[in-house]
Amino acid sequence: MFFEDEFILKTDTAIAGTDEVGRGPLAGPVVAATVILTDYKAGLEALLDLKVDDSKKLNQKKRKAILTELGIDFNIGCKIGLGGSLKGLGYFSITEIQPDEIDRINILQASLKAMRESLSILESKKIIGSWLVDGNKLPHNPPKEWRCHTVVKGDSKSLVIALASIIAKEYRDDLMEDMGKKYPGYGLEKHAGYPTKQHREAIAKLGPTPIHRRSFKGVKEFL
Repeated sequence: MFFEDEFILKTDTAIAGTDEVGRGPLAGPVVAATVILTDYKAGLEALLDLKVDDSKKLNQKKRKAILTELGIDFNIGCKIGLGGSLKGLGYFSITEIQPDEIDRINILQASLKAMRESLSILESKKIIGSWLVDGNKLPHNPPKEWRCHTVVKGDSKSLVIALASIIAKEYRDDLMEDMGKKYPGYGLEKHAGYPTKQHREAIAKLGPTPIHRRSFKGVKEFL
């Protein structure tokens, strides 16, 4: 029995999972990903075979290997705000909320907005089932057509949320590696914008970049 079986009706086939990454960093966007398995039993079996797990428990090599097996390449046909396919298992999508909006609406609301928008992208597929959201808060205006559930520590319990966490993390890490080239000296390519000692010292010395979150402690003191 899969954890997801607790949430889906016997008459359903599809299940969706959503997770976000990047709430803690001082720089860069918060990123959310949604995964929809159109045949959830077969899909979960496939994810189990791939040893999908919470992104934090897998090293980068393993995470990238999983994405490769599923045909996910962020450099090919995967643009922000658009969905992609999972080699016949279903679909995925990715959304970003940028630092200026994070500063305006706060990081919690930005995270919830990113998660809701990532599902919205896939609603055009006209698939209905259960939607599992990592955490203890549902995004605003959850879709009425889906049965919506929050799952605390969902990325370590649910395979579909775990895959969403892997997609979101790898996408954001790649993005921050690019930002490290654009804004050298901060080590963004190493710590992905998290508040490491190196990062804090760089902000104090060089000042914030346009991708720093100006409302965050550790940044706002140096504006």
